[in-house]
Amino acid sequence: MLKTARFPEFQNEEVQKKAYDILKAHDIDHLIVIGGDGSMRGATSLAKLGMSTMTIPCTIDNDMGGTQYTLGFDTALNTVVDAVGRIRDTSNSHERVAIVEVMGRKAGHIALKAGLACGAEIVLVPENPMPLHDVCRHLKETQIRGKEYSVILVAEGAYNSGDVKAFIKEHTEFDPSLTVLGYLQRGGGPSAFDAILAARMSEACLNLLMNGVDNRLLGYIDGHIRPISYQEAELLDFPINEKDYTLLSILSS
Repeated sequence: MLKTARFPEFQNEEVQKKAYDILKAHDIDHLIVIGGDGSMRGATSLAKLGMSTMTIPCTIDNDMGGTQYTLGFDTALNTVVDAVGRIRDTSNSHERVAIVEVMGRKAGHIALKAGLACGAEIVLVPENPMPLHDVCRHLKETQIRGKEYSVILVAEGAYNSGDVKAFIKEHTEFDPSLTVLGYLQRGGGPSAFDAILAARMSEACLNLLMNGVDNRLLGYIDGHIRPISYQEAELLDFPINEKDYTLLSILSS
């Protein structure tokens, strides 16, 4: 709706100053930024120039510093789970291995949570690299136990999904299907959870600004919305849940 996109040139101080001057020329007192780490760094740059800013975390990868949750993640997750459910039906019918690539260049939150939700046999994430020989071994063991199909979720930052397909085909008797969900994960209406949380974050943002608090990220931590300074947000990291990864390994064994 905002028609925004990545703009690497904003790292240039002259461009930042131009943006600041444009905001002031239009008598804008406060700027609310919606986006991920890059957007927050842009807001931080404007804040250093004297602009009053707030940042609402929004990226489907859920990989932003200063918050455990980013708007869009639950919506994308539900989209993936729905798609995998449909792919699983076909894989079950044809007794095949299905590879599904999901977004997650630097973090495997989508792949891990979707894997737990839909019962994937294997999940490949950047944080816990699994050798492809182990993937093949797991598929063979699954077949021996009598399971006639398998679903492999691949976060885009873990492997090239085409390479995974080629490796499995070369080293096993399986000929996997491959589905790349791509931008399907980014479109559509929000889930109820995302829509409600977005409304709550908007209210919190405006209340903070009206009370003189600015230059903060609205972090969602332990179920609460908290204003986090940009400096603190850069240092607060929330990686994938290793307990979830262990649980997934147990359920798929």
